[in-house]
This record gives sequence, structure tokens and C-alpha cells, in this order.
Amino acid sequence: MRIALAVGALALAASPVVAQETACPFRAGSDLAARPSPLDSTSFTVGGYAVKICYGRPSLKGRTMLGGDAVPWGKVWRTGANETTKFITTAPVTVGTLAVPAGMYALYTVPGETDWEVIINRSYQQWGKENTYTDSVKALELGRVSIRADSVASPIETFTIRAEPQPDGSALLVLEWQHSRVKVPVRER
Repeated sequence: MRIALAVGALALAASPVVAQETACPFRAGSDLAARPSPLDSTSFTVGGYAVKICYGRPSLKGRTMLGGDAVPWGKVWRTGANETTKFITTAPVTVGTLAVPAGMYALYTVPGETDWEVIINRSYQQWGKENTYTDSVKALELGRVSIRADSVASPIETFTIRAEPQPDGSALLVLEWQHSRVKVPVRER
């Protein structure tokens, strides 16, 4: 009986629907709705399996964010606001050229004017503030991949993560804010 329950739980965990139906692991508390950067998520499929991104959405509010004091070029960024941005996949995928097993990870980036580094890290429970990206957190990186950043003419007020499904069953994970748009290929492994 225990074996049957364990097998059933594993099958459910691998189901393409799980990441779409799972609540994002944001810190509990009454302050969630009062945060200046609202919480959001996006779900999509890769090869028929669910991928979910959970993140906070900061806005420009007249400020220069990317390349400014808040998110300097060449420095690790939590890729959103509040907690670390979560990358949850129910099956092994490839992010850019990086092999990512099924599971939950933190998605960090190092923004640049022409290229961004995308970082997948096993350590996802710390608060997202960049000063918490210590050597011990860095040691848990699965890896980094460099992605070209496109420039957009009209500023994008609120940081957005969305997916563009591709005909081959893969997707482009799109990160866009201010005058930058980065399209990260995500495909089944």
C-alpha cells in the first residue's frame, strides 16, 4: 500500500498540470497584498510538461532601474522584487544551454546593456536581496548562460516575465523591463 501511494505521488509530481496548479511559494503573511511590487506568476509547457515562474513585479515609477543604482549593469539581480524569483519545472529542461533537472530553483540574472547572464540556482529560500547572494549561495548554482538583450523603443513600466510558445514544443521565456527584452530558450531535455 505504501509503495502504491509513493508511486502515485511521484506520478502526480511529474504531471504537466502540477506547476500550473501549485500556489507560488511566497512568504505567508498579511503584507503580501500591501507590497509595492505585486506578486505574479506565469505558467507554460515545454514538451507537454509544466513550467512555472513566480516573481515580484517592480515598476519604474520615473526611475532608471536597469543600469541605475537599484539594478546596476554587471551585478547579480534577483530578477524581480521581494523573494527570489522561482523557476519550477516538472520535467528536465534545458535553459539556454544549461541542463536543469525537474524541481524548484531560484532564477537570478546579471543584466548588461547588450547581454544578460541567466543563473539557475538550487538555493531558492533566501530573501531575494542581492546582498544575500553569498559565496555559499553562489556555490549552489547549476550554472549560467549568456543571452543577448534586445533594446525596445518604448519603455516597459512594470517588470514582466512571460512565455512565447514555439511550434516545436519549446518556449521562449521573455524577461522585459525598461528598454530591455531578453528571450531565454527553454526546451525539453
